[in-house]
This record gives sequence, structure tokens and C-alpha cells, in this order.
Amino acid sequence: MSDSQYDIIVFGATSFVGQILCKYLLDTLTDADSLNWAIAGRSQTKLDTLKTSLGSNASALQTIVADAASATDMAAMCKQANVIVSTVGPYALYGEPLVKACAESGTDYCDLTGEVQWIREMVQKYESAAKESGARIVHCCGFDSIPSDLGVYFLQQESNKQYGKPCERVKMRVKAMRGGASGGTVASMVNIAQEAASNPALRKELANPYSLCSSDYPTHIRQPNVTSATKDDEFSAWSAPFVMAAINTRIVQRSNDLSDQAYGSSFTYDEAMLTKPGIAGWLTAQSVTVGIGGFMVAAAIKPSRWLLEKYVLPAPGEGPSPSAQEKGFYDLRFAGKTTDGQTLTVKVTGDKDPGYGSTSKMLGQSAISLVQDFSKADKAGGFWTPATMFGDTLIQRLKKHSGLTFEVL
Repeated sequence: MSDSQYDIIVFGATSFVGQILCKYLLDTLTDADSLNWAIAGRSQTKLDTLKTSLGSNASALQTIVADAASATDMAAMCKQANVIVSTVGPYALYGEPLVKACAESGTDYCDLTGEVQWIREMVQKYESAAKESGARIVHCCGFDSIPSDLGVYFLQQESNKQYGKPCERVKMRVKAMRGGASGGTVASMVNIAQEAASNPALRKELANPYSLCSSDYPTHIRQPNVTSATKDDEFSAWSAPFVMAAINTRIVQRSNDLSDQAYGSSFTYDEAMLTKPGIAGWLTAQSVTVGIGGFMVAAAIKPSRWLLEKYVLPAPGEGPSPSAQEKGFYDLRFAGKTTDGQTLTVKVTGDKDPGYGSTSKMLGQSAISLVQDFSKADKAGGFWTPATMFGDTLIQRLKKHSGLTFEVL
């Protein structure tokens, strides 16, 4: 641990997820944790309003005014922190100056992005700097992609224990989920659709299941991809596309890459949503397919995008109510099969709204783990995934502090 003024700085503290994260840290961190943290954003007025809303326990919380677009502000903020956790998205629009400053200064960093094209760009630009400075950069520390990444990691650990080998084939299916979307998440999705519509190279990159892997990672295996209503005999139900699969599958493949192909050189992984058996399940799966496709097309076209943003989608700063967050949950099932046909199924569940109530807890524990659990000698600088950075340590934290379960079925 360095002699920085703060262990953790929450940047974007006044955003929708940032506010939930701050309340979680305030409720979770005790004197025994001995962590000194601060909140940062571009408006002192909004930071002061947030402190007031958090109550008397937040009275001693320090505030830092910093603009995401200012390289000077980002560099100055990095000098004050061991870890910066960022909720400022869309990251493709606002995230690069902070990642650059962290990579160059040696400051650890985590976020909740699901923007695969931006992650690839950051790795290409700043991985060398991060390795040299010792900065550990960990993207996707929310519902994108901790349950998927750690779910596969957990299954593979169990497979090695039971069968002495990993599962070559793994599929994740969303059995049940309840949750809403915030304006920030929607803005990120709209931005990706808009970029892809005008950039053929980006469309090709987004279709590449190995886009976050190194150049020497084996890419000869055709990865399955559920893009329409599909009969899923293994789960005795119909499956529909899962909107988060585009980022989660890439992160899981990167974890296999960074762990020297611990899941195997022919590892395949895909994700989808389960509906029901029979005609009802088929109809639901078809509806989901059409809905996702229609949204992405509408988001890519300027007139329909304007209508969506003005009349349909939540605005930045808006999101599910506290009551809706409390009622949210998710139940994910991972089915694995080894090269000789042995099978294993595990379950990962989370309480609260997956994208906000649960994400804030996962992101908070990731930041705390970066400070408390791994010295620079334990884990070197570079761009990590949740599974390769944290592994079992974060699984135990999430089970104890964040309402997640990991269970062999």
C-alpha cells in the first residue's frame, strides 16, 4: 500500500450507480477496515448534495472536484489514491483520460463498463504503461461481468477437483432475473449501436468472440452464439439471446487467455436466456429476439434514436427506484462438459437489482479487494479480468458481503 491520501476514490459518485455505491461503502466499511475513502465528480454542489443525502455518517467524507475530460484533473486525482473506482459512462465517451492517468501513475482502477470495443482500445493503448507502472486495471466489475466470469471460474475449479480436468464446453443460461435499466446503461448501449452503424470495422470487431484476447490465443474454435429462439435440450426449454452476452463471453475468453488457457485450448462458452418449454417458450424467445434486434436498429438510426431518447428511454441519472432495486434478483445456471463427457452444473444467484443494487456491491468489494487483498508483488500491473485478478478471494467477499451465492448443483 502506498502513502496516498486515500485508499479509494469513487469517481462519478453523483451518478445513479455512484450514489448507490457510496451508500453501500458507507454502510459496509467499519473502523476495523481502516480504509480512508473520498468521493469525486465535476460538480461541488452535487457532491455536497450527495453527502447530505447520505446522512450524518458521511459528514467527514472528503470531496474532490475533477472533470473526466481533463487530463490534468485525472492525473491530480490519481496522485491522491491507491484505487480509483469509476462509474462515469459511457466509458467510450468519457473514460479514457482516467484509464490513461491510472496506467501511467501506477494507480489501481476498476469500473463497471460493458463496452467491449472501448476495453480493447484501452488494452492496446495502455497495457504496456500499466505493466511498467504496476497499475492493476480491472474492467467489468459489475453485473457485466463478475457473475459470468467468476461463475465459469468457480465451475472450472470444481471440475478440476472432481474430474482432474476443466470443462471444455460451458454454457450459461439466465434462469430468472428481475431488474431495470438506468439512463447511463442505456446511453452506453445507444452509443455502441451508433458507433457500429457507421463503422464496418467496429461491426466486425464486435462480432469477434476473441476480440479481447492476445494475438497468440487459439481462435480456431468456432464459438456458439445464440442469436434467435433456440431449443435448449440440456435445460429442457427454449433460449433467447441475452443482451449482456456480447461482453461477458469476451471477458470469459480473456480470462482463459490470461490464465494460460486454464480452461483448455478448445474452450467454448456462450450465454442465453431461458424461457419455457413448448410453444409458450418459443413465442417468448421470439419476442425477446425481435425486441433486442429492434432496439439496436432503432438506436443506430438518428430519427428513431431521438424518439427513443426523448420519449422511451430513461435519462442519464435515472434508474430503478429503491423499492424496485430491493425486489430485483438473478439466478444463473452454468453447465459444463469435459472432453470425455463428464458434466457439472453450478448456480450463481444475486439479490437486488442486478445492474444497480447488486452491481454496486460487486464493484465496491472489487475496489476494497484491490486495496486489502493483493499487494503489487502478488499481482503485477496490467489489464486483468475479475476472475484472473480476484478469483476465490472475491467469491468469498461476494458471498459474505454482497448477497451472491455460488453453488454446485
